[in-house]
Amino acid sequence: MNGVALSLVLVAAVVHAVWNFSAKRVGRGGAEFVFLYYTVSAIVFAPAAVVFLVLEPERPHWTWLLAALVTAALHVAYGIVLQRGYAVGDLSLVYPLARGTGPLLSVLVAVLFLGEHPGPPGLVGALLVITGVLVVSTGAPAADDASSPARRRAGVFYGVLTGVTIAGYTLWDAHSVTALAVPPLVYFGSGALAQSLLLAPYALCNKPQVTRLWRDHRREVLTIGLLSPVAYLLVLFALRIAPVSLVAPARELSIVLGGLAAWRVLGETNAVRRLAGSLVVLAGIAAIAMA
Repeated sequence: MNGVALSLVLVAAVVHAVWNFSAKRVGRGGAEFVFLYYTVSAIVFAPAAVVFLVLEPERPHWTWLLAALVTAALHVAYGIVLQRGYAVGDLSLVYPLARGTGPLLSVLVAVLFLGEHPGPPGLVGALLVITGVLVVSTGAPAADDASSPARRRAGVFYGVLTGVTIAGYTLWDAHSVTALAVPPLVYFGSGALAQSLLLAPYALCNKPQVTRLWRDHRREVLTIGLLSPVAYLLVLFALRIAPVSLVAPARELSIVLGGLAAWRVLGETNAVRRLAGSLVVLAGIAAIAMA
């Protein structure tokens, strides 16, 4: 993989792990919490997108609006499903399953339907990343949990479902910034605004809950609202210079950091297995870098 693209993806992975840790701390925030941090993102980045459009010599195309609306719908589904997963399952279970299922599906679609050929090192790296994610995700529940099978099944279900939404928006993002040639900043800024507007009616119907979440979790809202776009934009720029079949798996360094945070800060158990899986993930990223 191109060195610049790999650097962008690895920085994005670190930022991604940080904001997901904040999302887990809120837990049962639901769609109201998702609305709040998407709105913060829109307030910050939509004006930047407008400025870029004014300065950009190329005139906007109607396909840019279509691209933004589709990614907004996919991200709203992603945000709600992810938050539900954090409400019913452990970070060390939901997060790696989500981040592992996403690239697995992305690589399969990219190779089978998009004609990408990442080469043997890239494919081996992708498989190593996925294997490491599976090893990490087999750890025990949190130390203060009753080890309920139902809780674990719910975590697995929402983790995999989140991965499906990740694959969906990753593939659409790659198509939008390459085939449709949407500038990443414009793409994200317009998408963030659409995400906030899509959730606004629901938020207005649940205004007391939105107000309470803002009062009690303002720091987490601002952290996610600012850091999530940074991670996302870095990946969009990487997708413009590297194939999605390599970018998607390389992002998964974030599960190493998320797993360590779940162990050290949240008290989730089985650190040996988690660290072993993390080493497999790192080996996969090294293989991807050689592709």
